[in-house]
Amino acid sequence: MPSHITPSALKADEAGQAADLTLWVRVALDVPVQGLFDYCSATIIPVGTRVIVPFGRRKLVGVVVATPAQPAIEPRLAKAVEEVLDDTPPLPADWLRLASFAAQYYQRPLGEVILPALPTALRKVSAYQGKRSAGGPVKRMDKRARPLAGSVGADTPPSLNAEQAAAAQAIAGQQGHKTIMLHGVTGSGKTEVYLHAAQAVLARGGQVLFMVPEINLTPQLEQSLRSRLAGIEGGEMLAVLHSGLSDGERLRAWMRAQRGEARVLLGTRLSIFAPLPDLGLIIVDEEHDASYKQQDGLRYSARDLAVWRARDRNIPVVLGSATPSLESWNHAETGHYQRFTLAQRAKAVELPSVKLVDTRRLAMQQGFSPQLVKALEERLEAGQQSLIFLNRRGYAPVLNCASCGWVSQCPRCTAYTVLHRAGARRNYLQCHHCGFQARVPHACPDCGDQDLKPMGRGTQRVEEYLAELFPSARIARIDADSTRLKGSAAALFAKVHAGEVDLLVGTQMVAKGHDFANLGLVGVLNADAMLFAQDFRAPERLFAQLMQVAGRAGRHVKGGEVIIQTDYPEQAVYQALLRHDYPGFAQYGLAERKAVGLPPYAYQALLTAEARELSSALGFLADARLLPEQHPLDYPTVAALTLYDPVPLRVVRVANIERAQLLVESTSRPALQAFLTTWSHALSGVAKAFRVRWNLEVDPLEI
Repeated sequence: MPSHITPSALKADEAGQAADLTLWVRVALDVPVQGLFDYCSATIIPVGTRVIVPFGRRKLVGVVVATPAQPAIEPRLAKAVEEVLDDTPPLPADWLRLASFAAQYYQRPLGEVILPALPTALRKVSAYQGKRSAGGPVKRMDKRARPLAGSVGADTPPSLNAEQAAAAQAIAGQQGHKTIMLHGVTGSGKTEVYLHAAQAVLARGGQVLFMVPEINLTPQLEQSLRSRLAGIEGGEMLAVLHSGLSDGERLRAWMRAQRGEARVLLGTRLSIFAPLPDLGLIIVDEEHDASYKQQDGLRYSARDLAVWRARDRNIPVVLGSATPSLESWNHAETGHYQRFTLAQRAKAVELPSVKLVDTRRLAMQQGFSPQLVKALEERLEAGQQSLIFLNRRGYAPVLNCASCGWVSQCPRCTAYTVLHRAGARRNYLQCHHCGFQARVPHACPDCGDQDLKPMGRGTQRVEEYLAELFPSARIARIDADSTRLKGSAAALFAKVHAGEVDLLVGTQMVAKGHDFANLGLVGVLNADAMLFAQDFRAPERLFAQLMQVAGRAGRHVKGGEVIIQTDYPEQAVYQALLRHDYPGFAQYGLAERKAVGLPPYAYQALLTAEARELSSALGFLADARLLPEQHPLDYPTVAALTLYDPVPLRVVRVANIERAQLLVESTSRPALQAFLTTWSHALSGVAKAFRVRWNLEVDPLEI
């Protein structure tokens, strides 16, 4: 049978009426319209099958989600399915249940969940039409199949300590669903627990979904998985899936997972939507990480969907972290999750000592205290590596005129442009919100003073200063600017692992998951910037970030040291870090949240609006807020909710678009969901009057 079928019987007359056709299919399409769409067919089409259908003047790929006895529209108005795409098996029932739950919970049309979750080639009409696309993308992929990764020598699994063994045995022996939290200090060997549990599941014939938060964490883990799996019969068992792959690579990984060829799928958040027919275990490493939350389109949490999918499949899911999210920690405290703790490092080295340097009365040089400079000198003399952590890329946050106070402002955003240096005479200013770039002015645009100076420090400026301070040291910088090209991040990390770097300057890209064998010192600059952020999650993020980056030190060398420079050493975040005391910090943070009714003791949704004029965005939100008052019978649960006043975003203008938000909150998740279901259907009508774009986000991470 060909990969796509075009039955001549499916031709409809000019009015769109299909003659003598009695079979109906309900199709999900990726269009910004609520609901599903009914078409007629001359043949039985299984649920989960992809089809090409007419939609207005276009042809779209859709997915059959139901086969009703009668259409929801006038039968004579129904158009016919044009092509049935059978080059892949129908999407399985459990996959469709996952998509349906995500659409319902995150308040999006089902088609906006299903289609974007598919590899690009499987949702493009052009991939199936035209002279050069005979057979469809899957058949073409199979014909030009490349050899998979070369063989890797099998490693010898290290013996587990008592804590690791107890956790691994509990996960491996779990029958049915359970959410298991693996709380382990940095370097405690959580990965070995994952690998032992995964091997047990593989031995029973199951598949394993192994999730990590970011692409740059996959190479090191991929190598470990390949080495461990090399001793298991069955050929190439691993597939990797993330957004950095080409369309062809992503299609290949997806198909290997769906066919059951890949027994282990290693991926970032998008891998939660991979079809895995024999799924037996889900592992979510660094479960606290904000990268698991999609920030555009369907704004889903891959971690939360992993918990739902495991429950639906009746299998265990492991959430691992040295700094679990307060929501997950609360679930463990209340008994909803089973918790295992790895309190000791796997290797015979102690946790690094943490020192707070009070910078309020110190003479600083380019942001460095004398104590940190001395510590760097000592590590260089000892032949050990050091990491300087600064979560701000570029050369300097702003360019400043001391004469009149001018600062480099983005003309399209309410944000400053950041000074970047790209070699002699190639300096430029860039906005990290909209991407705007401009040359560095020779003189102040306001007063003409030529003495413009950088204010503040970014990773480039820190790198430059360290090169002046230690001219013989080998220095590398790892941030979003230095890793733009494909493969550049992996190459830089390889240099660090190979011992070809003495001083590493990095942002949050280096803060988690990396096992640096010779790193003895971590120095943290400008940590205070997150202390007083408006977002209530800022202290939690700061603690997690600092504990994660601190955990890179002393994993294989004795006497690891962390130096944090701060103007506020008495803050609870820093005091807990001194003791490596996550439980103490969590207890403090949860008590604070409970006192003011914040998550996890409340549930939230955020309605954002974008328009050319701020007044339009605020007007839309104000009218949206009035809907329950105007139609009280449609919103029976509104009494259990709080709808706050519309407010502009902190960075109100991005790329000449003004932005505002409205927060909805409730102590009842069902009440909030019931309200949002009705509200979201009514918002489109309100938006038309104000000409705004809007988005409704459930469980927002940033407010």
